[in-house]
Amino acid sequence: MNFNKNIPYNNLPPLPPNADIETKKILRKVISASRVLAQLNGALKNLPNPTLFLDTIYLQEAKSSSEIENIITTNDELYKSLVADKKIENPATKEVLSYKEALWLGIKQLKKKPFITTNLCISIVQCIKQNSASIRTTPGATLSNTKGEIIYTPPSGENIIRKKFANLEKFINEDNTIDPLIKMALMHYQFEAIHPFADGNGRTGRILLLLYLKLSGLLDTPAIYLSEYIIKNKTDYYKSLRNVTEKNDWETYILYMLDMIENTSNRGLERLNKITKVIDKTTEEIKTKLPKIYSKDLVEILFHLPYTKRQHLIDENIGNPKTVGNYLIALEENGFLKSVKVGKEKLYLNKRLLKILETK
Repeated sequence: MNFNKNIPYNNLPPLPPNADIETKKILRKVISASRVLAQLNGALKNLPNPTLFLDTIYLQEAKSSSEIENIITTNDELYKSLVADKKIENPATKEVLSYKEALWLGIKQLKKKPFITTNLCISIVQCIKQNSASIRTTPGATLSNTKGEIIYTPPSGENIIRKKFANLEKFINEDNTIDPLIKMALMHYQFEAIHPFADGNGRTGRILLLLYLKLSGLLDTPAIYLSEYIIKNKTDYYKSLRNVTEKNDWETYILYMLDMIENTSNRGLERLNKITKVIDKTTEEIKTKLPKIYSKDLVEILFHLPYTKRQHLIDENIGNPKTVGNYLIALEENGFLKSVKVGKEKLYLNKRLLKILETK
């Protein structure tokens, strides 16, 4: 392979690669990963309200994906920021919330136009970075390790980058001869290798994984925390990407990506089961202790995000300001919620939900 880490990889081969991407090991792993992913898809479809946990899941994914780039914030700060009216001061929290917004934007755009395109990627990175970023035009982009040594120099020159992207676009949207999970792995490598933007490539690439799962019909609601797996296996992730570039070793990399899908789907199922059980338990307890205030809608609001506030209940027509205020006081007195002051505002924390989300 014609590769030198110190010069732009303008010879990055187009997709599909010239390699055996359907080895016995890979095909066996595809079967087990697909099975668990299908189970997760079924479990999400069977929820009374499949969109109920989306904000929470996307926030967790945003947090983990940003953590890979060393943008660190706490769960608690993140959830409060999403609900409180107070202006967000912490730059890391702002970046994570922008990531979540970018993921939602991608899902909305896919509904309008079911294709992954260069323009879609540009609008995602602009949303993440909250600027007018586009395809890299300045030469000199390099990727370095923690010691500061160059490990990869991506393609350089806007025309070359756009050409590589046009091939990737065609591969994603037109090539249906490859199993979708293998295709997802190939697409992810190629995006990371093209490295089309000056900043935000990693996060955009991980959003594309979720959008592709939806686009390919593998996950109707892309409610899955892929980045959490990458954080735990970060060294293997970067090593397997590098070995594709340097040694044309697609098998190890594809197996890593399939492992990620299988492992994450299993974790997703576990979390979903735990949350569903806690919702059922909370529903029964509120019915018993506070029958006058119980409603299905009220319970759903309490589990939409770990924090809620009066306005959320008013917006969902649970009652007028005085009524919902009394409801929240009663829920706190009976141990369902805990009130927290953020600025001048009072938020209410669902400790049971936060506990599940914090479990590693």
